[in-house]
Amino acid sequence: MKTFLRILARVRPYWLCLLGSIVSAVFFALLSSVSLWMAIPFVETIFSTPGTVIENPQTENLLSKSQVPEQKQIEDRDLKPKIPFLERLKLKLESKTNQLIGGATKRQTLKHLCLVLALAVFLKSLFGYLHAYLIVHVEEGVARDFRNSLYGHFQDLPLGYFDKNRAGVLISRVTNDVGVLNRSLRVVFTTLVQDLFLAIFYLGILLILSWKLTLFVIAVLPVTLWIIAKIGLKLRKYSARSQGRMADITSVLQETIFGIRVVKAFAMERFEIAKFRQATQRYFSTVRKRIRVAKLASPVTEFWGTAVGLLLLFYGGLQVLEGGLLAPKEFIGFLAFLFCLTDPLKRLGRANNQIQEGLAAGERIFEVLDTRPSIRNSDGAIRITDITERIRFVDVWFWYEDGNDVLKDIDLEIKAGETLALVGPTGSGKSTLVDLIPRFYDPYRGRVEIDGTDLKKIEIGSLRRLMGIVTQETILFNDTVWNNIAYGTPQILEEEVMRAAKAANAHDFILKLPQGYQTLIGDRGVRLSGGERQRLAIARAILKNPALLIFDEATSALDTEAELLVREAITHLIKGRTSIVIAHRLSTVQNADRIVVLDGGRIVQQGSHQQLMKEDGLYRVLYRKQFRDNSDGEDFD
Repeated sequence: MKTFLRILARVRPYWLCLLGSIVSAVFFALLSSVSLWMAIPFVETIFSTPGTVIENPQTENLLSKSQVPEQKQIEDRDLKPKIPFLERLKLKLESKTNQLIGGATKRQTLKHLCLVLALAVFLKSLFGYLHAYLIVHVEEGVARDFRNSLYGHFQDLPLGYFDKNRAGVLISRVTNDVGVLNRSLRVVFTTLVQDLFLAIFYLGILLILSWKLTLFVIAVLPVTLWIIAKIGLKLRKYSARSQGRMADITSVLQETIFGIRVVKAFAMERFEIAKFRQATQRYFSTVRKRIRVAKLASPVTEFWGTAVGLLLLFYGGLQVLEGGLLAPKEFIGFLAFLFCLTDPLKRLGRANNQIQEGLAAGERIFEVLDTRPSIRNSDGAIRITDITERIRFVDVWFWYEDGNDVLKDIDLEIKAGETLALVGPTGSGKSTLVDLIPRFYDPYRGRVEIDGTDLKKIEIGSLRRLMGIVTQETILFNDTVWNNIAYGTPQILEEEVMRAAKAANAHDFILKLPQGYQTLIGDRGVRLSGGERQRLAIARAILKNPALLIFDEATSALDTEAELLVREAITHLIKGRTSIVIAHRLSTVQNADRIVVLDGGRIVQQGSHQQLMKEDGLYRVLYRKQFRDNSDGEDFD
């Protein structure tokens, strides 16, 4: 119930459209009832013989005042005969109907009846259209808001959350789960509104025609509802499981598409096909169980309803034949309303199944939305615009959720304007150390400061706007070269973009592209070489004009020629800026102001290249190994 109420809370911005759709549904149900009600006078008009009056067996003694002597009318008034309320209501409806369609001849009556019926059907169709149009606005609006909320919440969650959750699963929350929820909302706002009013109006007229037979129908409803509820509980369990299986499929598909080069390079196509088939088979098995349970509701309720209907047909038919309970025209009308009532009741029965599926999807969506970002702005967070003194690590310890320490007892100071290089074997903690500065992660012990202020007291947006980050895995978007360079600065001038591209040694190759700066570069920049992608990333960083530059092994995946161009661009970029360079190739850091050597998460050495080469330490070992193996093109990592 809590999940259902939280979903309905999302409908509040659309209350006006929802109100309009409900009003339209009421008129649709009312006019549908009017259309069916017209079957009663139609039967009487067509099948009664001239001069014959078909009376209700229960009211055949209720003669008009003109047929009763005056003295008798007085006596009747004194006696005050009590006509049951439903009987009076039925007589009044019949009287109003006769006034509306009555004519001097049967032909005129039939003509009026057809005109009224045509108008009722037209208005019913109009209100049905209005209901559908307005309710789609509500359904799709709520689904859009859920997608926007999920996507916006993803932006607030820290990197650690994405480390723990597969991308395909998160994508499935936005696509599949919201889609299931949207279908559930359609059921709530269409079936539970329109069909509910239809059932109420039809049931009301059935009560007016024969409350005894109607009570018999109502008496069997609890059995039907119990069956539907039992099926719905099982369906919710299977629905949640099937949505999880679909997330697995999405995850495998996403991983394969992104890693298609590796798959083909290792000739692992058959392996990936088998893995995907396993995922689809698990989904197939779960969906088959869910469908088996879901489809059970319809035949059970249909059989039960048919059995009840046949009993009513037999019993009511006997009453008509014996002239006891109903007039023939009313019995035909009763059957018409009863069998028309089965359709909205069947849809209402199926609605529970779809609502249970939607609730399962809603729980999965709220599971994400309820995840509180572990890295967020503190109360009273301040904004900064520059680094004037230093960045400082004070007794910093960090570990991931597996419990293994990645950084241990880090004390480090980086002065403003200094170029600091981080080197060390793979897994020594270089990238993790750098990730603490923009607060991609927070240390579990100790603190990181900028100009004496703990990063946790600085507004995250202003902190990250100080930084330009270029990583080994260059992230580009399926957009134009121009938009990738100007990312985050949409109002930038053309000459500034070109100046940044020239500084990154990218301008020349950009001009050779088919549409120059307006060339689409494909998903993740696949239409460009590795060196070209890196130079675009550097141009993007240059255009941002950051106070702090971070290069995380930015040249490690490049060939010699591309590396020289990128290194030249980096050299231009770091002049006069605070810079941190994580070195994959030690040749790129020899001119750094200071080199810090990490091993096993600890700082084991620091100093200039010349100082470290004089020491008998890890740096000299790594340097000699790299240059000894340089002829083979191998790196120390």
